[in-house]
Amino acid sequence: MVERWEITIPQLTGGRTRRAYVYLPTGYEEGDGRYPVMYMFDGHNLFSDEEATFGKSWGLSDYLDYTDTQLIIAAVECDTVGNGRLEEYSPLNFTLPDGTFIRGRGKKYMDWLVGEFKPFIDAGFRTLPDRLNTAIGGSSMGGLMTLYALAAYGKYFSRGAALSPSLWVGGGIPPFLQRAKFGRPTQLYMDYGSREFANHEGQRALFAHITGDLIRKGVFVTSRIVPYGTHSEASWEKQVPVFMRVLGF
Repeated sequence: MVERWEITIPQLTGGRTRRAYVYLPTGYEEGDGRYPVMYMFDGHNLFSDEEATFGKSWGLSDYLDYTDTQLIIAAVECDTVGNGRLEEYSPLNFTLPDGTFIRGRGKKYMDWLVGEFKPFIDAGFRTLPDRLNTAIGGSSMGGLMTLYALAAYGKYFSRGAALSPSLWVGGGIPPFLQRAKFGRPTQLYMDYGSREFANHEGQRALFAHITGDLIRKGVFVTSRIVPYGTHSEASWEKQVPVFMRVLGF
């Protein structure tokens, strides 16, 4: 079951509304148990084709229902105006190939997520709010933000799934990964589609370098090249069973 409602994030987009989503697992309404939570980016692309930006979702609720996965998913629609998504989902300033400057507001977004959205979800639903039972995940810019969340907000998240993370934004190993200590046990699933490497020069070497750096820092990394994978919801949907197993859900 997916619940939907409208929210605002005043510190990012003022009074403009966007949709929030919570997936509740099978049996939630009949019982009184508590559940782990996975916070995800691009909530509008997760559950239904009708809401997805390009008409194809991850089909996440169908998978979770079919497998009877006992997990809550909490997610929010991205900023759909102009370059708002790129700004919110980047902890770094960067420049697009056409010369457009993007001022990263990822820290402000994550401060809101852990400071307001997570407490709201924990208060309104039967969650297991501790770090061990809290995960984060996303694709593309949401994958980059997943890496940022694990590196800089590790007191809240013990595991994450970064699908096709937009590593090109940093032009190398992002500073937040270079600085990260990962003092707490952290589990990461990270992948990249084999057909995506042509999209940005040097991505294959950068993906391998970051994987090695994270392993050296003690992160429990499952790093994977998806055979013939592309930068699309259709490809990411096929990875759902893989990263759910890897993260122990």
